[in-house]
Amino acid sequence: MTAATVAGALKPTRVRLLILALLTLGTMINYLDRTVISVAAPSMSKELALDPAVMGLVFSAFSWTYAAAQIPGGIFLDRVGARLTYFFSVTIWSVFTVLQGFTLGLGTLLAFRMGLGVAEAPCFPANSRILAIWFPQAERARANSVYSVGQYFGLAFLSPVLFAITATFGWRALFIGVGAIGIVFGFLWLASYREPDTSKLVNQAELDHIEAGGGLGHKQKQLSFRWSHLTFLLRQRQIVGAAIGQFAGNATMVFFLTWFPTYLATERHMPWLKVGFYAVLPFIAASVGVVVGGQLSDRLLRRTGNATLARKLPVIAGLFLASTIVGANFVDDNRAVIAILSVAFFGQGMVNLGWTLITDVAPKPLIGLTGGLFNLAANLAGIVTPLAIGLIVKETGSFFYALAFIGVIALIGAFSYIFILGPVRRVEFNGDA
Repeated sequence: MTAATVAGALKPTRVRLLILALLTLGTMINYLDRTVISVAAPSMSKELALDPAVMGLVFSAFSWTYAAAQIPGGIFLDRVGARLTYFFSVTIWSVFTVLQGFTLGLGTLLAFRMGLGVAEAPCFPANSRILAIWFPQAERARANSVYSVGQYFGLAFLSPVLFAITATFGWRALFIGVGAIGIVFGFLWLASYREPDTSKLVNQAELDHIEAGGGLGHKQKQLSFRWSHLTFLLRQRQIVGAAIGQFAGNATMVFFLTWFPTYLATERHMPWLKVGFYAVLPFIAASVGVVVGGQLSDRLLRRTGNATLARKLPVIAGLFLASTIVGANFVDDNRAVIAILSVAFFGQGMVNLGWTLITDVAPKPLIGLTGGLFNLAANLAGIVTPLAIGLIVKETGSFFYALAFIGVIALIGAFSYIFILGPVRRVEFNGDA
């Protein structure tokens, strides 16, 4: 029996599912670290005497450096690889989370938030690269949906616990506890993650399955960064259209990750413990939206073979659903408000499929840079949205126009996917740009 016959007779291992579990846990910690400030905000703003406009500045500060570091982070990822990039990223960002628990005022808080942004910058481009390496195309949307649930899972199911910790131990304990968990995970990642060709757990049958579906992109030669690479990417309609759409979807997410608890407490006048309970529901809806979007996309891809239809349709539908957030302005019953917000956040969850799409279209030698550029555009929403909402609330005394702002941006994103993005196919790059 030949070696090829033996390899063909072996049942493929499923090591990629272990990798997916690591990504899911890492993503959950990532979002807990960046968003636990939303739980701390009402108590923190009182202790540190920060008005809504200043809190908008604090919420936005993370995204200043997070967005600015996307391109350098993508370059670093392409040169160093996913294993070490992820380790350095998670451990350093977790240290900055701990430091926020010791902040003495606005200056140190802004500094620690900006440090957190720099450290987290390579995380999602690394996730995209790891999916391109470890998963065939037909499985990527589902894999993306699984790890993306981690963005919402922590706040969805831990919100009552986080609010209880704040009430019992104070807001500083949140930062210290969540940051310590991240540091431990960083070393778990370093010990556990390997590329497919260096993993001792994966067999040849699984490698053949991944490669046959377009995975194992790490075998592609990586290029030294040139500014012409960036201009080349900016000329591709697939990348520009997807980036605008992700910006729009991220605007909805940023509202929920920053201002949502304050909205419930001040605009809807909910008691503190009720805020903790109601805050769970839209995050659960978003988690379901992520899974539905991924499952629907891969099912459409298997049945039609049309990547354009399979990747674009769920995102467009999600953006239209996200735009319904404006409906919360026109109802008085808090249960109806939560229902509307849950539908909007469900739609935003479906927009996370954009990360699968960008994995499908990115030139293989420039996956890290493409992911960095994509995340840069997406997280400009993290700069604009908290500031805009803070200023609107300060000037008008309500969230009415803030929700209208989010709804309009979601519609712009849907327009971009429909009219700008074009067909979903991998951009070819010969290295001469």
